[in-house]
Amino acid sequence: MREGHQTWRFANKPVILASSAVGGPFEASHPLSDDFDTLHGDIWLGQDSWEQAERVLLEEAAEKAVEKAGLTNDKIQFFLAGDLMNQIISASFAARTLSVPYLGLFGACSTTTEALALASLLVDSQSAEYVLAATCSHNASAEKQFRYPTEYGSQKPPTAQWTVTGSGAAVVAAEGTGPRVTSATIGRVVDMGISDPFNMGGAMAPAALSTIETHFRDRNLPFDYYDLVVTGDLGRVGHSILSELLPRHQIAIPLDRYIDCGVLIYGDDPAVQAGGSGAACCAVVTYGHLLNRMRAGELKRILVVATGALLSPLSYQQGESIPCIAHAVSIEAD
Repeated sequence: MREGHQTWRFANKPVILASSAVGGPFEASHPLSDDFDTLHGDIWLGQDSWEQAERVLLEEAAEKAVEKAGLTNDKIQFFLAGDLMNQIISASFAARTLSVPYLGLFGACSTTTEALALASLLVDSQSAEYVLAATCSHNASAEKQFRYPTEYGSQKPPTAQWTVTGSGAAVVAAEGTGPRVTSATIGRVVDMGISDPFNMGGAMAPAALSTIETHFRDRNLPFDYYDLVVTGDLGRVGHSILSELLPRHQIAIPLDRYIDCGVLIYGDDPAVQAGGSGAACCAVVTYGHLLNRMRAGELKRILVVATGALLSPLSYQQGESIPCIAHAVSIEAD
């Protein structure tokens, strides 16, 4: 049922029956490596192009999540997925391999929670029993499309972020054991006029603020309700901005309970400038690290707010500013 203006509250509390995280060699050398199901030593994954490698990451994560759920592909009613590539080719070509009824999504780096929110809505409304939600990104394919090919060796400013090579997937079910999705807040597009594609954290922070503010208002929750409020990939720059904006807007979330996936995934590595990003950033941290902590009993309630910059190379070249969005999903221990 709808609660407030932009929030769905799921009466049947769909369960995240299983989840998976797949990463590349760079992710393998950083703090969350133990939370991945599969880590590759070759960024090419044995493929002929970066885009083909990205597709394989998504296929592997999807297949691993279905396997961990004790299911087969024919039991999945819908596959909801998206990525950063033009025409979401990674997700669409992976859907070709999986042969599951498919809904392609584009929310840029917010696709993780967009897919999870819609999957939960399908299950909660009894429109499906099992739904697979997933997304992916690849550092080299994203650099080539949105900035400069890695081979150019171009210099980046300190506000730039490192696109995660990886994929995360989750099976959402009507019944079973595991963390449950209790609500989702669908964000509005927010554009503060930033046009710098190397400052995604600064561009997306206001969208995260808008959705977080709406979620607590719609659900009438105390600000200390969640053990963690987690943004998707604001990185250190966006995390710092949002940490300042929250108290200014009287959103009294304890700041020691606010973290960002883009900060977590690579730790303090200076090679990534402001931190991690990409559609896989929130996916692998949530479906790997955070859900592992929930299953271990370390966390009871989390609010995941994946953020997305809805630009394209064409819009940037035409001088457009960057419209941004954030979707929030609350997950609570069974």
